Order: sequence, then structure tokens, then C-alpha cells
Amino acid sequence: MVRKIIQPTDQKDSRGSYLSKAPPEPIPVFKLDDFLFDKQLKFVTDPHKYKIAVCSRRSGKTVACAADLIDTALANPETVCLYITLSRNNARKLLWPELQRINKKYALGGQEDLTELSLKFPNGAIIYCSGAKDKSEIEKFRGLALKKVYIDECQSFRDYIKELIDEVLEAALLDYDGTLCLIGTPGPIPSGYFHECAEKDQIGSDDDEETRANVWARHKWTFFDNPFILKKSNKTHQQLLNRVLNRRGVGLEDPSIQREYFGKWVLDSDSLWIHYRSELNDFKELEVGKWNYIMGIDLGFEDADAIAVLGWHDKSPTTYLIEESVVRKQGLTELVEEINKLQKKYDISKMVIDEGGLGKKLAEEMRRRHQLPVQAADKVRKQENVAFLNDALRTKRFKAKSTSYFAKDCQLVEIDRDKSTPDRIKLSDKYHSDIIDAVLYAFKESPAFTFQAEGKKKSDWGSKEWAEEQQKEMWDAAQKHFEEEAELLRKMHGFDG
Repeated sequence: MVRKIIQPTDQKDSRGSYLSKAPPEPIPVFKLDDFLFDKQLKFVTDPHKYKIAVCSRRSGKTVACAADLIDTALANPETVCLYITLSRNNARKLLWPELQRINKKYALGGQEDLTELSLKFPNGAIIYCSGAKDKSEIEKFRGLALKKVYIDECQSFRDYIKELIDEVLEAALLDYDGTLCLIGTPGPIPSGYFHECAEKDQIGSDDDEETRANVWARHKWTFFDNPFILKKSNKTHQQLLNRVLNRRGVGLEDPSIQREYFGKWVLDSDSLWIHYRSELNDFKELEVGKWNYIMGIDLGFEDADAIAVLGWHDKSPTTYLIEESVVRKQGLTELVEEINKLQKKYDISKMVIDEGGLGKKLAEEMRRRHQLPVQAADKVRKQENVAFLNDALRTKRFKAKSTSYFAKDCQLVEIDRDKSTPDRIKLSDKYHSDIIDAVLYAFKESPAFTFQAEGKKKSDWGSKEWAEEQQKEMWDAAQKHFEEEAELLRKMHGFDG
């Protein structure tokens, strides 16, 4: 069905009558049946109130979100639909262009508000796009009456997603008997709330309406189900996948291929940037004795200010993450107050801070106005520092509680294999961690990193001998790491030699 519109021009014929314009291109009518392929359509039309879709990359999941939200808004006047992903910036990049495209293509009359990142239709229905990077952001959704909610990229949310659903969104969906949809790709670690909802056994079945309202309806589609891949590329799905396999130098059994292109939950710890393992690196209590403390500070605003306090015992080779603070959108005064509080609590011997961007001015302000002895963090050899930290995690020389922000973020920050090269590691933009950076800045300066067992001569911390020993150990560790990393990436990209 199409609408044809014919309008007069300003020109007249010889008799003085207005000429008609040539009919414009017909405007198609928006219909889900014409817009989505079969598995997408099955998901969005499923009558369950709680639905999950586990998809691969390039499967068209974002298009399904956009189409379903628009269809719901058009069919339900004066209602509110909500799209949530990790950050507002991610929502602007992922969903917002799809909403704009559909609104324009089908002339739906939606009014765009870039400030609120919302699309309001003539019937009064509205779609909001938002982010929820941490627990502090979930409160902003209280009080809304919602018809449909999508949480996208669910695999990248920490465990506060359960509180977001149970304590905020569930009640918000009651007024209009609304629907909650979780959607994402499998994460590198098959655990967490999204994995649990997608995989665990459920009580009940689809035999009656009451049961359908209380269980998760599970759906799945992949890159291979998306017919638009062939139309856009003029190549088959297998041809395109073979190109990826050949470039990476891996086979179909590779965990990242299974996750990214087949949508399967497979343990893929090699894709993680930081190799924290709770069985190796968790701890319960600290031993009694003389402790030393150092602080790492990573500055942000839209991203969080993150503070990591690391500690070590004089007679132990192990460094511990003692305390951490992660706060978004706080001012300099609040940040300084938090630093002072931790400094008094732990008698911090050294503070290192990120002076990138505006950080240099803020650090100088801390030194001059607040007498905080902050020093610039070494960011030049970041990947080298990651190698040191990973080695300390492997050998149990770095520990952090499994409930910490650091431990949780270690399971979320991935290497982007498509953009990484043998001499440069590129991180995926799915998830950014502030606390990991703060830990890295402090760990780089930790004297526990150069611990020597009793019986060996130990140079004084800060002495010339200590600095030379530290430089040699770091150089040797870096050389070993980069040789291993280069070999791995050469294989991944199919390079020889």
C-alpha cells in the first residue's frame, strides 16, 4: 500500500490554469512484515512479556529494536517506549540513526529531539534513547510508565542490570501491561545475568497466558539468517566468513568466531584485555603487618572519576587492590574530598594521576590549591603495563576481590580483533573501564612489583639501584610479552614469519 500525493505548481498554461507537478515518488507504508526478516519478526511479535534475543554480530538486532519500538509507538498513542544501552553515546551511535532512517523513509512525522534523544510521533507516543553505565544511573528511569523497553548489549552490563529490571523497570511496565526485551551477543565469559536468563532452566511452559507472562521467551538469530548481507555485499555469508577466517588464521572452532558469528556461549578468555580469574586472584582477608599504599587516579566526567588504592606488605610479593571509588559527573571539590579521605585512611605514600586532556590542568589545580602531591601517570607504555599486570595475575602476585569494580570490568573489556595488528592492540568500544586504568597507573609504580625473596640483596625503594633493577625487569617482561603477542596476532591475521 502506498500514498500518492499530487500538488499544483506555480506555473500556468495558456488558459491561466495551474499546471500539476509530476507525481512524486510514492511513500511506502511502514509494516513490520515488509521490514523484518522471519526470525526478527518472530521475536518482535512474540506475545511474551519477557523476551530475550541472543544474536551474533551483523545479525540485524539493532534494526529489529528500532522497528519494534516504532511499531509499538505508532500502535499505542500517548505511551512511552524506552531503549537502554550502556551509555547515551552508544545509544546515539547504535539505535538513533536507525530511528531517524525509518522515520524519514516512511514519512512518519516523528519529531526528533537531540537534547533528549527522543522521537515523538503525532499520536503523542514517544521513544527515548538512554544509557545506564552504572548503578547510579538506573534511578532516572523510576516514575516512568512504559509500554516497551529494550536493553541492548546486555552482555556488557555488570550485575546492576538485575536491580534495574527487578526494582525499576518491572514496575514501570505495569500501567500499560508492557513488554521487556533483552538483546545482545554472547560475552567472552559465559556468566552474568544475561547469560543466566538466556540459558538457565525455567519453571513453567507456554501452555497458558499466565505462564507466558512470567517466563523468558528465548530467541536467536545470527549473521547467517540476515538476508540483507547478501544483498548489500553481493557475496554469500560463507564467502565473507571465510575472508575473516583467512585473515585471522583461525578455524570455525575458534571461540571468538563461535561467539561473534554463530552466537554461541563459549569461554573466550583470550579475547579479554585483563586476565583476572577469581580462583587465582580473589582474597578474603589481609594479613597483619606493616603495609604500604599507593593511589591511582583516572579522571573523567561523562566517564567516571576512578580511584584505586593498592597496598603491599613488606614481606610479600603480592599487591592488593585495597579500595576503589568510581563516581560519575562529580566536580573537582568532591573528587579532592574523596582523595583526602582515602589518604588519611591509608596514609598514601604516592599518588599517580592521568594528566591526559584536561587532566593536566586539574592535576595542577590539585597541587596548587589543595596541596595534593599528585604525579603524572606513565601512559606511554600502557600495553606494556598490561603485560606486567597480567603476569602478576597469572602468578597470583596481584589480587582483587571478585566483587570489585575491577574484577567485574575485567570480564567486559575485550580486544577488538578486527582492528588489532601484530604491533598494536585495539580495544573494543563496547565497554570502557575507568577503574582498570586507575589500577594500571598505580600498579606500574608499586615496589611490590620488584619484590625479591628474603636472602637476596634488596635495593632501597627509590634508589638508583632499585630504578635500574626495575627497568631491567620491566624490559625483560615487556620483551617476552610482545614476542608472544606478536606471534599470536601473526597467527590471528594469517601472517607468516
